[in-house]
Amino acid sequence: MTQAGRAVDAPALPNVRGSLTPNRPLDTLTWLRVGGPADWLFQPADHADLADFLAALDPDAPIFPIGVGSNLIVRDGGVRAVVIRLGRGFNAVVVDGNEVTAGAAALDSRVARAAAAAGRDLSFLATIPGAIGGAVRMNAGCYGSYVADALDRVELVTRSGATEWLPAAELGLAYRSSELPPGAVVTKAVFKAPEGDPEKIAERMAEQTARRDATQPVKERSAGSTFRNPAGYSSTGRAGDRHELKAWRLIDDAGMRGARRGGARMSEKHPNFLVNAGGATAEDLEGLGEEVKKKVFKTSGHVLEWEIMRVGEPAP
Repeated sequence: MTQAGRAVDAPALPNVRGSLTPNRPLDTLTWLRVGGPADWLFQPADHADLADFLAALDPDAPIFPIGVGSNLIVRDGGVRAVVIRLGRGFNAVVVDGNEVTAGAAALDSRVARAAAAAGRDLSFLATIPGAIGGAVRMNAGCYGSYVADALDRVELVTRSGATEWLPAAELGLAYRSSELPPGAVVTKAVFKAPEGDPEKIAERMAEQTARRDATQPVKERSAGSTFRNPAGYSSTGRAGDRHELKAWRLIDDAGMRGARRGGARMSEKHPNFLVNAGGATAEDLEGLGEEVKKKVFKTSGHVLEWEIMRVGEPAP
C-alpha cells in the first residue's frame, strides 16, 4: 500500500487545539522503529478537535490514521499525508452491564483487563498487540476469537468531519480486514462481552500470555505476524478443509526461518515474525518479506499475503 496524493502545505491546515507537527519522523511511533517523516503529524486533543480539523481540512488533502504502530512498516521516504494519531483523549474504557466501550487509543490488553475486573470476558484481546482502533480495522484475533465475534458498533469521524455510529454488521469484517468508509477515523468501539468469573478470566489471560511468550519473539522488535494464513487449505493442501494451512509452516518448510537481509531477520523462534535485529531500514524489512514470499511460492506454490500494513514512499 502506498500513500497517493500531493504533499500537504501549511496554509491548507486549520487551527487545532492538539499538536500539529511538520515533517515528523515516524520511526519512533512504530514497533519496528523504521520509517521516514510524515508531512504532518496531527495528535488531536479530543473528539471535537479531530472532527473540527477534518471538517476544515482541504478535502483533497490525504490523511492516514495510525495507532501505536504495532502492525505497520512506514517506508524510508515517509508519508505524503497528514498522519493522525489518537492519544489520551481517546483511551477511556467504560464497562456498563455487558457493554464495554473502549476508546480507539486504548491498548487491547488494557481493555481485556478492565473487562475482566468487571466480570466480562474479552480475554482474547489480552495477547493482541496494539490498540482498539487498529484491532477493529484489522478484525484482530487470537486463539480462535476475533473482534467480529464481540464487536457491536463503532463510533467514527468521517473524512468530512461528521460523527457517525456504525453497527459491526456494516463494517465488512473478515479475516484480518474490514471495509471502513474511506478516510474515516475510528474513535470508539462498543463490545458485547459475556459474563464470567473475574478470577477465571484472569487465569485464562495469564495462560494465553504465557503461551504467547513461549512461542513468539515478544522481546524483539517485530510487528506481529508478517503474513496471513492462506485461506481454504489444510496442511495437506486440500481446498475446502476446515483446518488452516499456517504461514509459519510454509516459511519454515521453505528454509526461511532465521533468514536475514541487512538488519532485518525472520525470527528463529517463530518464522512468521519479521524483526528488526538492529539497524534495519524499512527497505530491509519489506525486501526480506518479499524474498520470503518468492521462496514460499517457489517451494509450495502458495502466495503469501502481507498482514503487516506497508505505507509511504521508498527513500529517494
